[in-house]
Amino acid sequence: MDHFDRKLLALVQKDNRQTNEKLGRSVGLSPAACHRRLKQLRDNGTIQRDIALVTPAAAGYSLSLIVQVTLEKDHEDLLDEFKQRISAIPQVMQCYYVTGTMDFIMIVIARDMQDYEEFTRAHFFGNRNIQRFETNVIMNTVKFTTEVPVDNADART
Repeated sequence: MDHFDRKLLALVQKDNRQTNEKLGRSVGLSPAACHRRLKQLRDNGTIQRDIALVTPAAAGYSLSLIVQVTLEKDHEDLLDEFKQRISAIPQVMQCYYVTGTMDFIMIVIARDMQDYEEFTRAHFFGNRNIQRFETNVIMNTVKFTTEVPVDNADART
């Protein structure tokens, strides 16, 4: 990846709907070169997806929660089963298998506390492999970004 690719990545992370013409003016390349480079970055997996970020509240989800889950047993098949089950739940926005005192940390959205209680009854209380879970309600988002810093990355390559 060269400095043109890094500039393109920084720009499309902010707004991936920019035309190749506009991107070309911003980075000093032709529209065709921008198109070719972005295609290569998609093909090699550097750009994983092009998506729209939807505000949860606009879809009726007024609560965001951080949920920490500890499993009862650390058997590989039980871990895999939990990962599969959690991956299929639309309200689980993110799920991380982590080190430390908890096994998983998740970001979950809910319409309200009653909705979240129903979520826990459906997915946690009925699962004998869950030893415990702890929930933190997000009161205010101080920072949220999906942008990966790319401008200083060439110091390592």
